[in-house]
Parts: sequence; structure tokens; C-alpha cells
Amino acid sequence: MSGRVPARAQGLRRVLRGPRPEAVPLLVGRACVLVGLLDVAAGVFPRFRHSRMHALAEVLPGSFGPFAAALSLSAGVLLLLLAHGLKRRKRRAWRAAVALLPLGALAQLTYRHSYPGVLVSLLLLLPLLRHRDQFAALPDPRSRWKALANFVLMGAGSLLLGLVVVDAHPRRMVGDPSLADRLAHVLYGLFGFEGPVDYRGNTSWTVAFSLGALGLLTALTTAYLALRPEHPAARLTEDDEIRLRALLARHGGRDSLGHFALRRDKAVVFSPSGKAAVTYRVVSGVMLASGDPVGDVEAWPGAIERFMDEARAHSWTPAVMGCSETGAEVWTRETGLDALELGDEAVVDVADFSLAGRAMRNVRQMVKRIERAGYQTRVRRVADLGAAELDRLRRAADDWRGTDTERGFSMALGRIGDPGDGDCLVATAHKADEAPGAHGDLKAILHFVPWGTDGASLDLMRRDRAADPGMNELLIVAALQAAPGLGVERVSLNFAMFRSALARGEKIGAGPVLRAWRGLLVFLSRWFQIESLYKFNAKFQPRWEPRFVVYRNSADLPRLGLAAMQAEGFLTLALPRPRFLRHRTPASRPCAHRVRAAETRERETAQAV
Repeated sequence: MSGRVPARAQGLRRVLRGPRPEAVPLLVGRACVLVGLLDVAAGVFPRFRHSRMHALAEVLPGSFGPFAAALSLSAGVLLLLLAHGLKRRKRRAWRAAVALLPLGALAQLTYRHSYPGVLVSLLLLLPLLRHRDQFAALPDPRSRWKALANFVLMGAGSLLLGLVVVDAHPRRMVGDPSLADRLAHVLYGLFGFEGPVDYRGNTSWTVAFSLGALGLLTALTTAYLALRPEHPAARLTEDDEIRLRALLARHGGRDSLGHFALRRDKAVVFSPSGKAAVTYRVVSGVMLASGDPVGDVEAWPGAIERFMDEARAHSWTPAVMGCSETGAEVWTRETGLDALELGDEAVVDVADFSLAGRAMRNVRQMVKRIERAGYQTRVRRVADLGAAELDRLRRAADDWRGTDTERGFSMALGRIGDPGDGDCLVATAHKADEAPGAHGDLKAILHFVPWGTDGASLDLMRRDRAADPGMNELLIVAALQAAPGLGVERVSLNFAMFRSALARGEKIGAGPVLRAWRGLLVFLSRWFQIESLYKFNAKFQPRWEPRFVVYRNSADLPRLGLAAMQAEGFLTLALPRPRFLRHRTPASRPCAHRVRAAETRERETAQAV
């Protein structure tokens, strides 16, 4: 007889045992959302007490008197704020909920003498205490900028909710106050003062206490965020950078994205042996790595295990963007995650590149036309450029960027001309005009980072918008033609997202599903460079190397996509930075201590190699 238990019996056993311990945070978070919504409705809408939900609301924290209405409203908002943290098993959210629920029970007993309400509060508290070991996630990296964000968001939410509170009692309102009067009443009420709107009976007290509770809640949460110890977002330390450069010196030729691990807005975890590392950034609760792990392939599992341990400790969602096929195989084998082909990387073998032939006709004609217009190109190592020219390149790249946010994460270094990046390549286009522009005769810039000892990976493309079209094609051809003299045998160009779908969808015989998918990608290309990057890369007849995204489950893909767009700079949810700080980030402006650190790195890397 087989020892396998029937599925129905297994399900019955799970029901008898109750929910799995790891499912408790999710259930508690959903319960907090429900209780919070009911509390907010109880404190705002007077008709709620006559609805079918009134019987349930009677036994939940909060009440309908002036004091209890304010308590219900504030408790509901707090529970809604805590619900997400409880779902992510955050320890601080657990502490706040454990402190809030007894207060709700006390309010039930004091204001309403409701023993069922006390019982419900304690029942919600019971799973929190019983499964307290499940709520052990560490807090996310933070800074005091979140206090300002909280003040803006909570203030706007309190203002809108306050308008709902003021308008929730139309029959008891005296006269017909205008929108300006009601808005003024809300603003006065948030600060604890009496406003211009009057009500009959005790309604004015209820509205006043509710608005005061919202204002107090905004003030307390903002003060807490402003006064708590600051833990800034993770940055790559000088010691981490030294160790990563040593790993890249040995194994940098394996992955064309390896050098981008040196972005200084990333954090890093090393394997126990120190022979491999994974760099990442946390965006909206997603622990986002890019490319393959750096270092010896044999040590990758140790670095991946450390990465997953860090994700579990903070309850972050682990994900990897743009890893190679080998990297995807190792990630999925070691972690149980899933992989999805994201697109293809265009790689040009320098020895096989030529402008001859019909396939290169368009590129050849464009390059010849631009050269006849008087443009000249130069391809050099960063170490061969002077300080004045490097400063001009940085200023031109900043001015030609077109956006306040530096875009790029998985295939962008985020800086030009750093003393530690002397092996990078810079291709520039020049035209001697009678009236030089703001940056002299400089018209376009391409920046390449090292790919091992015999390769280069395209990092940045910037050009003067007033220059002739075709600057990027001109400089890529110039870089490929100059590559043999610089010891470069292979060049990685842009990443083409969903390249295979675009290529197969335009062929004869493509099915309706594939054609529909290609049509959607073409439509999205109006806002994101999907089709244009594919066609641009295809001009140079590259070989295509697939790249993958590694994720936990399908439900995480929308969140992962949002985090990736934020990391790449296509979507900005943070507050705008002051103008005088926009171009003073460590990634774009080298300073004295970075110069000294670069000299130290060069000496120690040489010794390590």
C-alpha cells in the first residue's frame, strides 16, 4: 500500500492544525486592514451606526461619542498604517500593534462598557503574542527625509479625510457654508481650533475631536520619524569597493555587467569565503540585485545564500534583474526562485565587425554623411584625459541628460572620470564650429566600462540636441574601429528588452498571440525605449545573449516591475531634491577622499592580483 496521504486528508489535517505559522503575519495584516476600515467608517460616517455593519462595529475598538469617535478614527488610521508592516513581519509594527490593541480594549471598557469589544481586541492580540517569533524582520534603511514625506502625505490625507468628516453631517450643519469655509474649518480643526462651520447639538464636538485626532496623529508620526535614529540608505563602502575590484580583476571577464557592481548606491554581501559577492539595492521593499554574482562561480552559492538570509531578515522581496543564463541557473537551483527571459544583450565581436556589405549599408551611409559634415571622433582611456577635459565631459553629460534623475541601475555606472575608473573608455565627437557651444566643439559622448581585460560594456550615451542625427552610430563605429588598438576584443551594447518577441512577432507566419504581444510592446515603446533600442542594436549585427529576471512568484512581478522602474530612473516616487544638491552626489562628483581612496584601491588591488 502506498504511503502517500490523499490530498483531501492532507487538507483536513491542515484545517485541524490551523494556519501555518508563516501565514499568521498575512492573516493578522488583513485583519488589521478590516478593523481599521471599520474604525474609520465608525468615526466618520454617522449613518454607519444604522447599517448592517453596525452589529460588527459595536464589538470593535472605537465608539461613536465625541471622544470615542476621535479615538476610533485615529485607531483606524494607525491600524491601516501598521497592516503593511505586519504583513512583512516587521518587528516595530508588531510592537505598535501590541501596544495599540490593549488601548482599544481599554476604550471599549471605559467609553462603552462593551465586554465583547474587549474580547475582540484581546482575540486580535492573542495571535500576535503567540506567534511573536514570526515578527522578527528588521527595519528598512531610512533617513529623516521620510519625516517630510510623512508630513506631506499624512497632511494631505488628513485634509481630505477631514473634509469627509465635515461633510458627513449635512442635516446638522448650520446654513450652507462654502467650500472655502469647510476647508478653513478642517485646517483650524487639525490644529485644535474652532472653525467657521457650526453644527446643531453635540455634532460640533464630534467633528472637533475627530479633526483634532487627525492633526495629532500627523504631528506624532512626523515627530517620531524626525527624531528616531537615522539609518541612511545602503552605500558601497571604500573597503567593499576594494574587495569588489579585486574580484573583478580575477573574474571580471565572465559578465559584461560586472563593473556596474561598483555603483556606490548599492550595498553588497560577500560569500563566507570572500570569493564572490552580490550587490543590490532595496527599492520599495524589493531587494533588487543586478547581473550575475561577482567572483568565482564556485563561491556563488555562498554569496546567494547570504543574499537570501539578508532578504529574510528584513522581509524584503528578493529579485535579480538582467542575470545571464548561467546566473539564472545558479539562482534558481540554490534558492528555488523562478526565472523569466527578460530580453537580450547585444554583443559585437570586434574581429567580425565591418562596415562592408548590404546589411551595414544604412550605418555606413550615415557615418560617411556625418564625417563629411565635419565631425571628428576620439576614443581614449579615461586615465589618458586631463582634469580639465574630464570636468568638461561631466558637465556636458549632466547638461545633455534631459532629466533631473540619473537613469540606469543594472547597466549604468552613474559616474564619469572617477580616479578609480581609469580603464574606462570615452568616445567623443567634435565639430569645429565658427560659434562654439557651451561645451566648445564637444557634440556627443559615449562611455564604456571594462569587461574583464579584453572587453568593454556600453555605459552612457549623451549628445548635444542641436547636433546632427546619428551621433551615437558614429561613436559606436569609432569605438569598434579603435578597439583593436586598445586591446578590446568584444563590446557589449545596449540591452534590448523582449527582443525575441519583437523579432519573431514581425516575421511571416507569426501567430495571433505573438502578434498581439508585439503590438503591445510597440505601443509601450511610445513611453519606454523597447522597440527603438532593439532596432538600434540590430544595426550593428551583434550576437544576442539572453538575460533573465529571477523572482519568487508570479504575484511579485508587478511589484518587481515597479521597483525596477524606480531603480532605473523611469519612475520617481521620492520628493524632489533641492537644485543645489542635484549634481553633488558622490556618484557624479569625485572629491578629495575619493581620490585618496582610489589610489589606495589601485595599490591593494595590484597586490591582491
